[in-house]
Amino acid sequence: MNQLMSTLSSKVETNNLYELKKYIEETENGIKNNSNAIDYSYDLNINLYKNSQEEVTKVNPSTVMNSMGMGQMAEAHSSGMGIQMTSDYNVWQEMLDNEELLKTQYDLLAGKWPEKYNEVVLIVGKDNEISDYTLYSLGLKDQKELEDKMKRIQKGETVEKAEGTSYTYEELLQLSYKLILNSDYYKKENGAWLDKSEDEEYMKDKLNSAEEIKVVGIIRQNTQSVATAMSGGIGYTKYLEEYVINKSNEAEVVKEQKDNEKINVFSGLEFPSEDNNTQFDYNSLSNEQKIAMSKLSSEEIAELMTAYTENKNASYEKNLLKLGAIDIETPSAISIYPKNFETKDKIAEAIEEYNNLQKNDGKEENTINYTDIVGVMMKSVNQIINIISYVLIAFVAISLVVSSIMIGIITYISVLERTKEIGILRAMGASKKDISHVFDAETMIVGLISGMIGIGITILLTIPINSVIYSLTGVIVKAQVPLVAGIILVVLSVILTTIAGLIPAKIASKKDPVIALRTE
Repeated sequence: MNQLMSTLSSKVETNNLYELKKYIEETENGIKNNSNAIDYSYDLNINLYKNSQEEVTKVNPSTVMNSMGMGQMAEAHSSGMGIQMTSDYNVWQEMLDNEELLKTQYDLLAGKWPEKYNEVVLIVGKDNEISDYTLYSLGLKDQKELEDKMKRIQKGETVEKAEGTSYTYEELLQLSYKLILNSDYYKKENGAWLDKSEDEEYMKDKLNSAEEIKVVGIIRQNTQSVATAMSGGIGYTKYLEEYVINKSNEAEVVKEQKDNEKINVFSGLEFPSEDNNTQFDYNSLSNEQKIAMSKLSSEEIAELMTAYTENKNASYEKNLLKLGAIDIETPSAISIYPKNFETKDKIAEAIEEYNNLQKNDGKEENTINYTDIVGVMMKSVNQIINIISYVLIAFVAISLVVSSIMIGIITYISVLERTKEIGILRAMGASKKDISHVFDAETMIVGLISGMIGIGITILLTIPINSVIYSLTGVIVKAQVPLVAGIILVVLSVILTTIAGLIPAKIASKKDPVIALRTE
């Protein structure tokens, strides 16, 4: 794990993902041909609210951690170390852009798979359960109730465990949410765009006319899939993200900001330069602006002053990002999902081919530095497996040495018990080599039979072992003994037993026939 974390940290580099996305989509290449799915990520929040007339409840990004008084912890967890390690506790997740792959991982319990940008699916657990966190996040449970419980716990009061709640498929398929763009939070007043996200009446008006996002299906991970791209919550398609980006770029506030690259639309001031911190100066206002300010309420003036203050750290790029005005052709990250381990290596080769192509064109700045997360994880797993294998090999080696000694002892005992038999064979004309070959042949037969019995028992044991592992973990394991490995093990058994019997066989061949015949 430490190696994985350090690798991720060291690989945070700047890539020209615009050129890479263009290359993947517009050319025939090994990256696209060997991938199950390619996911383009953007620095974008999809703001969703519970479809309710009574109150304004945000469900994405999730506000549950704030209700629990742990908002700062959630923020630190999602942005620590400069890389996003989780989906910052959000239950809304983008699905892979491969419906066939998703259908192999999930069973459709009710409804249908999303077909439009405003259609999503609810993901439930293996027993059709939904976590309390998800229920609060989706507005199925009141977040105020959770906030009240946390306050009581902080006071040392006893909070009774809530009883389980059940929902029918029909009830869950009635869920719908309202989509609010980043630009929808701002309203132009007196020449500046002010943040109205805390204005409940304004937000209710916006929600009434907002796009509706509907839950159209309920899915569950099937028993055949070992791992899935999503664990629980709501799954949406890439088309919702593309819709949000396109609509955000069409917003009036975004167009105004793009038309005035030097003016901050939130304050009406020029963006500060590196050596100039723009501050609010009432005397610098025009008469019209002073008259307009005199008509504002104290709350509106406070909002305007906040906008002026925030102007110090503002920039044209930050404002566009704040408004969700993102170039859809320039993703912030690209995640590639190989078909299998073999294609993972082919994708790595294809990326290297892309880098060489850029270098040959004199565009070395377009070369890609990437992190093979699966490769790093598998390397760590392989190291652990190798260590365990070495330990097992050591135990097996000790066992082989002990068993070889025991075979030698047993063969020697057999020689002592059959001394008279050896004398008779020598009297009948058997040579020393013949006597040695008799015992060598016996040890070889013992090695052959014991090896075959061991392989046979191993093959039989794999059947219940596979079943037990599947029943305990749900993972389909096909442990088996390869034919070549089985033959090698039997041959190895014969060789070891033969070597162990060489000394006793040599002792038997050297016995004097006269003395051997007198032995009782």
